[in-house]
Amino acid sequence: MEQYPNVQIMNHPLISHKISMLRKCETGHKEFRELVGEIAMFMLYEATRDLATKKVQIETPICEAQVDMVAEERFVIVPILRAGLGMVDGLVAMLPTARIGHIGMYRDHETHEPITYYCKMPEDVAESEVIVCDPMLATGGSAIASLDVLKRKGVKNLRFMCIVAAPEGVKALAEAHPDVKVYAGVLDDCLNENKYIVPGLGDAGDRIFGTK
Repeated sequence: MEQYPNVQIMNHPLISHKISMLRKCETGHKEFRELVGEIAMFMLYEATRDLATKKVQIETPICEAQVDMVAEERFVIVPILRAGLGMVDGLVAMLPTARIGHIGMYRDHETHEPITYYCKMPEDVAESEVIVCDPMLATGGSAIASLDVLKRKGVKNLRFMCIVAAPEGVKALAEAHPDVKVYAGVLDDCLNENKYIVPGLGDAGDRIFGTK
């Protein structure tokens, strides 16, 4: 989406393939969970491509050498409950020292507006690189509200990751938080009258946890 320079749609063949598997009705909750974790892990490569590095002196079996290592070692992964939990294992596999914050949101079925019911963060979250994750970016309401919460806590370095996004959600999020880098696995067609992504993959939380 060229009008939003901080939005990146992955369009990677392996990610697209795995998202197509997620979409299938016959994909059970075990495979669905595994795929969500794998996609999150693949996406993190791109979502962290611009992290700053620093030179560190080490000794290899051959000689001493100056090598590049990530400069910022304080990472916080913040899943939006509950579906965002499905992405955490894949992200932690790549950032094993990351701490986990949690934001609980649910969507009012009449107004479709997000309601916050829980928030727990590490004490130094404001000084950390924070990655907010949710498999679906539909209206953008939950993502915007979650980023609002984190900014009120003083967080400056924010990234948002989702697997499937609707154009309406991307537009709303990019305009509400133009400074936040947004990474989506795929951009779908639109939202339907019930604010579900089309073609989408159904309710990600229910499919991850097997609750329907």
